[in-house]
Amino acid sequence: MAGWKDTSTTSGWPLRIGRACGTGFGPRSPIPTKGSTRIMGDRRAIIESCYLFSSAADISLEMLAACSSVQSPPADGPLFREGDPSGGLWIILSGLVCIWRTDPQGRELTMWLLEPGEVVGEIALLDGGERSASADTMGATRLLHFPRDRFRGILRQDPDLAEHVIMLLCERLRRNTEDLHRAAFYDLGARLAMKLSDLAMAHSDQRNDGFVFTRKFSQTELALMLGATREAVNRNMSKLTAAGIVSVVDGYIHILDNERLKRASRAS
Repeated sequence: MAGWKDTSTTSGWPLRIGRACGTGFGPRSPIPTKGSTRIMGDRRAIIESCYLFSSAADISLEMLAACSSVQSPPADGPLFREGDPSGGLWIILSGLVCIWRTDPQGRELTMWLLEPGEVVGEIALLDGGERSASADTMGATRLLHFPRDRFRGILRQDPDLAEHVIMLLCERLRRNTEDLHRAAFYDLGARLAMKLSDLAMAHSDQRNDGFVFTRKFSQTELALMLGATREAVNRNMSKLTAAGIVSVVDGYIHILDNERLKRASRAS
């Protein structure tokens, strides 16, 4: 895409593969400099560590490494827009990607916050249709990109890889079903408690007095995730704060009582 920097051969930055790959967070060796024989091997290691490709055949891993490229889209900018043609699939190496949609009135709904190790763009890649949602980077982001035609060709030759892609789609469908269930049967207070619990799993550190978020989430961002107004989220956050369940210090959410937060999430 125009304006993107291909950093496939750039050295000096750590790769961080997230919990979605089952490897935990931690630095890996930097991408080697141009001309190094380690470039392909490092890409293969990145690909193989991701759950989606964990059962891929050796030849598939080699082909995926050969056709992939590391990309650096602009920070806090568009990755693609709803309705765009599919250009391929990405694995997030570092940073976050926000998946969102709008209604005819222009109101936004944040559907997913995807983390390192997760996959972006799988639906349009497989069915050949337009992008079903929009995607934005959140801060500095590094991605490993696979061209659509090359990826589909590899997929046709590797049944185990195809099965893992199906499992990924099933997981996303289950998450969508759960979100629909929450929206239909739980009030905003319960859904906010659920969302805070979900976010804490990926964006907080556990301490003696609870969980402290490592990333700031504004009430506007929470409202976009919940399909609610900022004012409504503010009222419900104030209730959780007054009850001593959460606090907000310098913009960072602190879960003070995780058990009570879980109980609040079950109140319909």
